[in-house]
Amino acid sequence: MERGTGRMTRIEFVDQTLRDGQQSLWGMRMRAGHALPVLDLVNRVGYSVIDVTGSSMFEVQVRHWHENPWEGLDLIREQLPGATLRAGTRSNGAVGMGLTPYSVMDLWVTTLAKHGINSFWIFDCLHDTDQMGRLAQTVISAGATPSPQVMFGTSPVHTDEYFADVVSRLAAVPGVASVLLGDEAGVLDVRRAEHFLPAMVAAAGDVPLEMHFHNTTGLASVNHLIGVEAGISILHTAAESLANGPSMPSANVTADNLKRRGFQPAIDVGPLAEISDHFARVAVNEGHPVGAPREYSVAVADQQLPGGMTGTLRNQLQQYGMPERMGEVLEEVTRVRAEMGWPIMATPFSQLVGIQALLNVVTGERYSMIPDENLIYLAGHMGKTPAPVDPEVLDKALGSGRGKEFVSWTPPQPTIAELRHEHGDTLSDEELILRVLIPGPDVDKTYASGPVARDLPQAATPEAVFLRRLVRETRAAYASYSHGHTHLELRRHPGGEG
Repeated sequence: MERGTGRMTRIEFVDQTLRDGQQSLWGMRMRAGHALPVLDLVNRVGYSVIDVTGSSMFEVQVRHWHENPWEGLDLIREQLPGATLRAGTRSNGAVGMGLTPYSVMDLWVTTLAKHGINSFWIFDCLHDTDQMGRLAQTVISAGATPSPQVMFGTSPVHTDEYFADVVSRLAAVPGVASVLLGDEAGVLDVRRAEHFLPAMVAAAGDVPLEMHFHNTTGLASVNHLIGVEAGISILHTAAESLANGPSMPSANVTADNLKRRGFQPAIDVGPLAEISDHFARVAVNEGHPVGAPREYSVAVADQQLPGGMTGTLRNQLQQYGMPERMGEVLEEVTRVRAEMGWPIMATPFSQLVGIQALLNVVTGERYSMIPDENLIYLAGHMGKTPAPVDPEVLDKALGSGRGKEFVSWTPPQPTIAELRHEHGDTLSDEELILRVLIPGPDVDKTYASGPVARDLPQAATPEAVFLRRLVRETRAAYASYSHGHTHLELRRHPGGEG
């Protein structure tokens, strides 16, 4: 396909409904049984890739639902015959914010490939391309294709030249299928996109680029159009009810936008409405939000926090009994990020910076408490920081007793044989991975809970969706609803809220 020719260029779509859409909006609470009823429809859309899982989703399945994620993945694979399925992974970590031994990272990749994952996106917010390239070779050896990701963020050091250098190095990794441009916080300004995106296309050479842009500030939909005009041919979207806000742009609106600009979306939009309606009903049943467009916010662009992390900080402030101090924490986030060397604000660094900012505010003394994960980062074990760390912060962190331990610390690199001896010599690869990454009691409950539920409670009918919304949102003193055998009356108590 010739780049930059514009009109009637085919644009491929990667589906994020099952992975990043529900991760961004539902906190990764989707179960396999929620998705199974519409996977045939998802397959009919014609996505080039369907992103389905990651290590954090595995953790949620085990710890929250006590469902076996390997079994759930197999059920999904069965319902998506012929589809290219993708999983995501950090180059140096699985589950949590710390480091994972190389042996476990390699086993994680090869075991996912055994369960039908044939595409992997690999990310590292410090852009350690050597480490990303190492894992890419593991992916290729497992019979799958790697697509490393460049994480976008704004700072004094994250210039177009910086990102072009990273793109060119990743594009040169042997066997790379594509390179992802990721804007997790949705902060790529349209004016910058007009020169940033063509520069990335030039840096990638013959390697295709994908746009994995969140619509947190409403910019991703516009940047999609700038990107395809520049020669990018692969866009990430989600079904409408799991799109927008902290998630991706919706597939249906993106396809319509492309057609109106003379491009050819390589999907069938016919099944999208039914897919979206299904997940909207599941959201109502489970108490999850549905996606909705957001206004542009300069504060969000400054803080660069992914949407889920903002909610996490708000919940933690509630636990401290300080909900009114959210504004202070968000302002502190910007300050801490600069002091910690301007890391890109995505996993794990949005968590590391966000938690440090929270602790600085609630303790009343900045950096009086520094989590171990931050000490590991500040000691250089996660990679080279984009800019130098503030010397006072570095002295305070690594001059402490705990900090000094991490200066001389070497990340452990046990072999799989050693881990089997520790956790159980007869464990399958699947169970060994879970026991290495997730607390044992949760894994025990998962294996004791029986098969993954295929038939979850039926999704709410459109009528039930309407009634629940009526009950939740009406402010009228009296409301009455009748349809068939259903009759509902709502009366507000005098002087009450409902």
